Amino acid sequence: MSAHPLGSATLSFGLVSVPIKMFSTGESSAAISFNWLHKKDGARLKQQYVCSKDGDKIEKDEMVKGYEFTKGQYVIFTPEELKALDEKSTNTVEITEFVPADQVDRKYVEKSYFLGPDKGGDRAYRLLAEALKQTGRVAVGQYAARGKQYLIAVRPEASGLVMEQLRYANEIRSIADVPIPKVEVKKPELQLAVQLVEQAASEAFQPDKYEDNVRKRVLEQIQRKVEGKEITEEPTEAPKTQIIDLMEALKASLKGKGAVGERKPAKRVEGKEAKAAPAAKRKVGGARG
Repeated sequence: MSAHPLGSATLSFGLVSVPIKMFSTGESSAAISFNWLHKKDGARLKQQYVCSKDGDKIEKDEMVKGYEFTKGQYVIFTPEELKALDEKSTNTVEITEFVPADQVDRKYVEKSYFLGPDKGGDRAYRLLAEALKQTGRVAVGQYAARGKQYLIAVRPEASGLVMEQLRYANEIRSIADVPIPKVEVKKPELQLAVQLVEQAASEAFQPDKYEDNVRKRVLEQIQRKVEGKEITEEPTEAPKTQIIDLMEALKASLKGKGAVGERKPAKRVEGKEAKAAPAAKRKVGGARG
């Protein structure tokens, strides 16, 4: 099934303009969400705003937006002023430079979009994709949309292009901010750790090998509830013996005990087995937000 475009834009570099369409790289339907309902009659609940000062319920026409410039002090903006503050959408991705692909650190990437050629842009689109492939570079620039200006990078993928929305430098934290004690790495431990890595090594990342087992289990349990069956807690496994000595833990891992990549399916508790196990029934009348 063909992907549905999110919108159209023009990708510009030098005097070349490429009409493009933007597509999502993921499926939004993957997330499972629950709605808040009234326990009494099962009706969907609506969100209400309450004044923090007097506790009164506030209607939409009584609401204004403000910016907290100091603790507890706000400057209020009218809808017209807020509109004036918004960045005007240009529908143009302005490329300003081309940098080596490995220079764009992955921690800068916030989300990605597939780009496809729009009407009349086929040749220029393929030209840019091939040029980026041959040079090993990505295009970096900015894009204004939805009242904001985004930092972006465009890189080649297969015979097409992917646009990555990047974080700005002031939005990135440094690993130096993380408290990491200085600890001596002993050579024998390092050798065993390297062996363990090599033992579970693969030549390529294959995401289709992995499945969201939690999502699958939740959907199965939801279906059971739809069919009028009870949902029961799965029994908690007894804690495994903890190995304190690092060398012993590495050796045990290499021997296959708790090996990397070892995944055991969770046991189900249904029917007579559920009665035998110390299972606590979940309350499913309410829902998570």
